[in-house]
Amino acid sequence: MRIAVIGTGYVGLVSGACFSEFGVDVACVDKDLDKVSRLEKGQIPIFEPGLDQVVDANRRAGRLSFTNNLREAVAGADAVFIAVGTPSRRGDGHADLSYVFGAAEEIAQALTGYAVIVTKSTVPVGTGRRVAEIIRKTRPDAQFDVVSNPEFLREGSAIQDFMRPDRVVIGCESERAAAVMRELYRPLYLIEVPMIFTALETAELTKYAANSFLATKISFINEIADLCERVGADVQDVARGIGLDGRIGRKFLHAGPGYGGSCFPKDCLALTRTAAEHGVPTRIVEMAAQVNDSRKSSMAARIMRHCGGSVADKTIAILGLAFKPNTDDMRDSPSLAIIPRLKEAGATIRVFDPESMTEAKKLLTDITYCASAYEAMDGADALVIVTEWNEFRALDLGRVKSLLRSPTVIDLRNIYRPADMAKAGFYYFSVGRRPVEPSEGKDRLRSRA
Repeated sequence: MRIAVIGTGYVGLVSGACFSEFGVDVACVDKDLDKVSRLEKGQIPIFEPGLDQVVDANRRAGRLSFTNNLREAVAGADAVFIAVGTPSRRGDGHADLSYVFGAAEEIAQALTGYAVIVTKSTVPVGTGRRVAEIIRKTRPDAQFDVVSNPEFLREGSAIQDFMRPDRVVIGCESERAAAVMRELYRPLYLIEVPMIFTALETAELTKYAANSFLATKISFINEIADLCERVGADVQDVARGIGLDGRIGRKFLHAGPGYGGSCFPKDCLALTRTAAEHGVPTRIVEMAAQVNDSRKSSMAARIMRHCGGSVADKTIAILGLAFKPNTDDMRDSPSLAIIPRLKEAGATIRVFDPESMTEAKKLLTDITYCASAYEAMDGADALVIVTEWNEFRALDLGRVKSLLRSPTVIDLRNIYRPADMAKAGFYYFSVGRRPVEPSEGKDRLRSRA
């Protein structure tokens, strides 16, 4: 089979590379000539573990190519995937579909025979119908079907998610289109991945519903974490106690500073906007988003409280800037809410992140970017863990204590055991768990808040 993928952003590049790994001939299209040139040289514009190897192997095998010639890529293709950006247009949930509709027009002009036009971009309900209208208007003689095939890729785990997904959702309304999609995903049938065939609108809504539900789980456990702190309970034990219930599940019950990234904030907003336009209240999702926004904003105050009530003239070491590990994505990251507030309160900020500092420098200025975690904490009054990168999970605690002016660790991801931190001589503050003090005595030089 041969397909074209329009757009080489995160979704388009990962999808194109993985389809080529399935043995499909894939042409990835992008209007950015410099980006196409770099991709042809094997230079990957995003950080995603394993993506560079998949791209390189399939480029060398001749199954994966990159071009700016949409007409050439689409001509004769069995399927054309639209994987362009759909940013929030005004920050109010309205998705900007201009790239999707523009791609639909260009695809229509390039069609040379029957093809399945697949919306892979995250789009509001009704977009597939609109894409079909545009193609018919542009090319009344075109032979095609429109399919919705939402992606459920997690940044940092995208290759695994594509190759061994929980499910594949396909919204289509013709057996001819369904046959093409079955053939494309045939390798997944062999490992018995569930294939859900639905109407267009159902597939489009499933994407938003899934992300909004996961976001709600995160906001829920964060509110429970606050209650745990007040009553002396441990949120991790609570999460385990409810997560082992098969009706609830253990995933996305990790208390922390709030969710970020390109999907959850945007998709929750888009779902509530769609619901409002159809006169349907979505109060749970709306509240989950509000809880998350206030959660991120409150983290700086939490840090200040644990630093004796003020960070004026103090140096704070921040480990982790990306919204999650294994990505360089800074979009809606908690660090973007935390660091500016600490700076406004008079703190000097030293930071380290294994992958996202290049992106962070575009967004966070007047802070010190360090070459390692230990460099960031050298001489700091407190250490704050914002993103749970693996390399932060096994820090040399003796070295950490020797570098910090005050043995204060504020762990917003709960990656250490309180008893271990107390034994190592730290004042340790985490989320939804009791704070601990050094086992050897109360040797802190400043007053506690």
